[in-house]
Order: sequence, then C-alpha cells, then structure tokens
Amino acid sequence: MSDSTSASAPAPARRRTGSRRRGGDATGSGASPSVQQLAYRRVENWIDPIEPISATNVERIHDAALRLLEEVGMEIMGESSRECLLAAGAEMHPVGDGARMRFDRGFVEDMIKLAPAEFTLHARNPAHDVHLGGNSVAFSTVCSAPNAQDLDGGRRQGNTADYQNFVRLGQQLNCIHLFGGYPVEPADRDVKTRHLDSIADFIKLSDKPFHAYSLGYQRITDGIELARLNRGLSHDQLREQASLITIVNTNSPLKLDDPMGIGIMEMAKAGQVVCVTPFTLSGAMAPVTIAGALVEQHAEFLVGLCLAQAARPGAKVVYGSFTSNVDMKSGAPAFGTPEYVKATQISGQLARKLGVPLRTSNANAGNFPDAQAAWESEMSLWAVMTSRTNFVMHAAGWLEGGLSASFEKMMIDADLIQMKLAYLEQLDVSDAALGLEAIKDVGPGGHFFGTAHTMERYESAFYQPLLSDWRNFENWTEAGAPQTAQHANTLWKKMLAEYEPPALDPAIAEAVDAFVAKRTEEGGADKDLI
Repeated sequence: MSDSTSASAPAPARRRTGSRRRGGDATGSGASPSVQQLAYRRVENWIDPIEPISATNVERIHDAALRLLEEVGMEIMGESSRECLLAAGAEMHPVGDGARMRFDRGFVEDMIKLAPAEFTLHARNPAHDVHLGGNSVAFSTVCSAPNAQDLDGGRRQGNTADYQNFVRLGQQLNCIHLFGGYPVEPADRDVKTRHLDSIADFIKLSDKPFHAYSLGYQRITDGIELARLNRGLSHDQLREQASLITIVNTNSPLKLDDPMGIGIMEMAKAGQVVCVTPFTLSGAMAPVTIAGALVEQHAEFLVGLCLAQAARPGAKVVYGSFTSNVDMKSGAPAFGTPEYVKATQISGQLARKLGVPLRTSNANAGNFPDAQAAWESEMSLWAVMTSRTNFVMHAAGWLEGGLSASFEKMMIDADLIQMKLAYLEQLDVSDAALGLEAIKDVGPGGHFFGTAHTMERYESAFYQPLLSDWRNFENWTEAGAPQTAQHANTLWKKMLAEYEPPALDPAIAEAVDAFVAKRTEEGGADKDLI
C-alpha cells in the first residue's frame, strides 16, 4: 500500500500531438492519440425501456408514496428548509422534536408540474455540454470513494495525486461526459478548503461539467461561484444556464438533513441542477421488499422535488435511484443483482410518470477488478440502458460498493460503456452495406477476406475493444498470459502519459485562483460539515 501519492502514476506529458485516431479532437477532447476510442458524442438511447410492472402498479407505488407523505410525513431537519416549504403550502406535523412535515398530495402534484422534463448542463467547452432528459444518456466517473487502488500501489486512502489523475482520465475518456463528484476523496487536503482546491482542479484539468457537494451553505455557494467563474458568466446568465450539478442524499428512512436541504435551495435559486437520491437499501434503510423500498425512494425524492420547486419554481431536478438489496447474512450492500436491475427499471417508470430525468449507477460489490466486478457492472449497465437512464453516476471506476476508486476498473468500465455505445450506433442498410455485389462476386463456397468490399471497410467495420485480448492461447501464453486487470493497468498509465490539459482562458484561471485564495484566507468552510 502506498503513501499519499500513487507511486505507479506517470507524470502527465505536457506536449502537443499530431492527428488523433478514431477519437479525434473535433470536440476539444483530450483523448490519448495512441488509444483508439469511440469519438466523443452526445449519446441517444433508442432502446425501448423495459417496464417490469404495469402502469396500474406504477400508480400503486406513486399513490402509496403520496399516502406516506400525507399520513407519516418526513423529518426536515433544517429550519430554513421548513420555512421554505411552509411558505409554499406544506404543513407542519408536530411529532417528536417537531421537525416532521406532512405533504398534502395536491401540494405535491402541483410541485411536480413545475419541474422541467429536459435541460442542459453546460460545460466550459460547449462541445461537452450534457443534455439531461428525453432519451439522452451521459456517463460520469466514479464519485466520492474514500479509497483509491491500483495493481502497483494497492489500496490506500484517497489523496490529491490520485484525485487529479482520475480527473485527467475522465477528461481523456471520450465515453465520460461529466464528473458527478470527486472520483476519490483527496483526504490529504484541509477539510475546510478541500472543496475550493478540488473544484479548481476540475476547472484546470478538464473542460467537462462537474459537481459540488451540498455540505452546508459555504461549500455549495462556493461551488456555484466557481462554476460561474469557470464559464465567465454573470449571475443572471448563470441562473439561465445550468453549469453545476449536486447530488443530495436523503437520510433514509424519511429524513432530510440540514446541509442537504440548504444545497437543494441554494442550487435551485441559482438555476443549477439538483439530483435527489434516497439511500434506500432494501432490508436495511428501506423495507425488505423491493416494492416497499421503491415507495420509500419515491416519497423521499418527492420531498426533495417539492423543496426545490418551493425555492424556485421550475428548478431543474433529477430523480435519483439507488435502490438495491443488502446481503441478509452480513448486512453489506449488494449491487448488480436481479433486484437492483428490477428496481432501476421500475425507477425509470416512476421518473417517466413524473416527467423528470433519471439518475442511476453502474454499481458492483467486487473488491478487485475481477470477474465478479465485471459481471455485476454488466448487470448494472444493462439496467441503465433498459431503464432510459439519463445520468449514470459511478459509471467508471467503482469498486467495493463505492469504498474504492480503481484505476484498472475505470478502464474496464470504459470498455463496457463503449460496447454499449457501439451497439447504439444505427445499422447501415444502404445498398453498399447490403453487399449484394460482393456476395455475387464471391459466390458459393468462397470467402470475403480479400474482396474490395472488405478492403474498403475492414479498419472500421467492427468495434475495437480497449482491453479484450484476442490472441490464441499459444501466443497469449508466450506473452506472459496477461489478464484483463494487467491490460487495464497498462492502458491507464498510457492515457495519463499522453494527457494534455484543456484550453483555459488565462483570465478565467486568474479569477478562479483569486477566489480560491480569498476564500482560503477567510477560513474556507465549517469543518464540522464534511
């Protein structure tokens, strides 16, 4: 296990390169020139969503959630959040410490009508803008892992060097569209100013959209200001052009903490994107039945939606689904399970009923980038693609149920994602693609290896994987019998060695540095809210 830096991470190159291969640089991507990737693009998912339950049963879950909010309510721990909801028409429900609020279904349904179905999350580089809603799908890096790991340095506490390298890789990978959180927690940074330095890294090392944590007023408003400076906007322009996203987790069951409520309100008032994600693990923080867990998830999301709309009508809200099961033998979270897939697909049905974008995750419980981690991720990505998810959290690099960010797993996931994107490419059925002339020329019993039809297309005819090893057994053995994790280790190092920082206006860099320096001198944020 390494110390606070990754001994295996190469120093990123600072050079200009020539032409790029399939990934190209027309979008301003920093893709590695020697790594053949699919081109960066906005992804449209044409797959019809799988709907495990009927429209009638979707209504039953929705109705049960509304009944839960009417009859039980939810604890809203922040006074400012309660005042905001009361002003919009919610009711206090004097139980226990008096923080519980009750929500009339008419009030909730009125708030639902205010939430937009689609919107854009803007990047500094307009080519990297992310559309949320409809049939668009965007993938983010792993987020918020406390530990990093790779084959060379082993498992270690998150640190600045690893954090920055994950950001560089997120910029390099064309299948990654945004950062949904810190890929790994840079625990060697002062907790009071960590948010300032880490968001500054997003700005300097990438030109894709990024996230700020809703951990109290200071952190979220600092994040909003840095997002504004990153794009050189006025405050009014920022309110009309969402340039920041935050994830708000409810404290399941049925509790919204004060820092999370502040995050919802401040982001909504600033016109930014709020993804409300209940932490509903079936059998632990939610009923042991998936249906019951979905009722709780739906109810808690609706409270977040109501608070956002109460703060600013028309606030941009994303339905966050994280419902899965736990191992009933140990209590440990399980991901990529049949229950997770079904809950994700039904969450898609619920989000479409509300008319808001959907967030899910590429989650697994593997402890190493091995077969278990891969098959659980494949199940999770199948759920993503068949639920009409719009925003995929933890799409690349997640291990240990979220406790580790893995450099090798990031490369494995990138290959898995790219295969999904290749599948989504429309099939060419032009006369030339149908190949009748080529078939006539070859005739019965021939082969197509040397035909003009093949020679014109062979270089780009099929998906070229990042990691799959297609050598025969003898050649593979002679090469040392490398396994997938070893290929991935070589690949992420190559991408880091070829990294180039994106263009950044010196005036923007100066403004960001000045703001970070000023807020650091002022003491940063409250240390207790981490």
